Amino acid sequence: MSGSDVTRKGVEGERPGRDAVTGEAAGRRRRRRGGRGERSMVPDAEFSSYYGRPILKKPTWKALDIAGYLYLGGLAGSSSLLAAGAQATGRPVLARAAKLGAAGAISLSLAALVHDLGRPARFMNMLRVFKPTSPMSVGSWLLSGYAPLTLAAAASDVAGRYRLVGSAATAGAAVLGPAVVTYTAVLISDTAVPSWHEGHRQMPYVFAGSGATAAAGLALAAAPTAQTGPARRMAVLGAALELGTFQLMKRRMGLAAEPLEKGRPHVMLRTAEALTAGGAVLAALSGRQRGRALATVAGAALLTGSAALRFGLFHAGVASAEDPKYTVVPQRERLRARQGGQEA
Repeated sequence: MSGSDVTRKGVEGERPGRDAVTGEAAGRRRRRRGGRGERSMVPDAEFSSYYGRPILKKPTWKALDIAGYLYLGGLAGSSSLLAAGAQATGRPVLARAAKLGAAGAISLSLAALVHDLGRPARFMNMLRVFKPTSPMSVGSWLLSGYAPLTLAAAASDVAGRYRLVGSAATAGAAVLGPAVVTYTAVLISDTAVPSWHEGHRQMPYVFAGSGATAAAGLALAAAPTAQTGPARRMAVLGAALELGTFQLMKRRMGLAAEPLEKGRPHVMLRTAEALTAGGAVLAALSGRQRGRALATVAGAALLTGSAALRFGLFHAGVASAEDPKYTVVPQRERLRARQGGQEA
């Protein structure tokens, strides 16, 4: 198998994950303006994958653990922002629902992460050093500071005691909330997985919008309609941010966007778009209704849509790592563009 075997349609005659090509044949002749070329001093080299294995080792993370961890982190961080806003504007039931949602979501998120790691000690080991250039290191320290704040805020609200401490914890969680929502996007984009890495510019915005719709959905389902004005606005703005940046991300990803349009990831992502858009419309209309039925349906749609987005992106990333064309072809195109620029 030569380098030309890998095309945009995959490896000719092979299935994804078999006999992948890792690079382009070396020693090409460079043509000069006069039509004469240099003669290569070394033979052309053919690159093939190590023992016929895929170029990239696909993520071994469990979908339920890691995709759930991504989803719950977004729900928690955005709920903390909503809780602080509700408390500041005199909406106690909405504030309590958001505080409890943030505390519960971040606790489950940490449990999912530790379950995937296998032992709690592995999470503690990540706190032995602080490395600003590592999203995992920064995220571990971020969660260690954020989780106690959400628990303190929720406990103070439920117990009705230590109001000053609870208010400070609510404000602190709101400050860290946006980072909790978006750092997971940086975390997966900082990998070699094509369908994650190629979307690194827009992925944090997609996660921010998705987290906002999830938090709004929880609030709509748990709080009385009279107090859900901020949640309704968050639902509409979050849906616009999520859907708009997701479409922009797919257009700019090039070939790496193809796994998002195939198989199970495609079904999940289209479902996410439909639920998010529909939930946002229902959320906007629920303010005109006296009953809570419409708000509850809108909340369920937004929560489910946000989860479908995270799971769809997770499975699309795994699929892109299994097929060598999503690694080889973009690298080859970048190399040709670079060579063309140098010759020009």
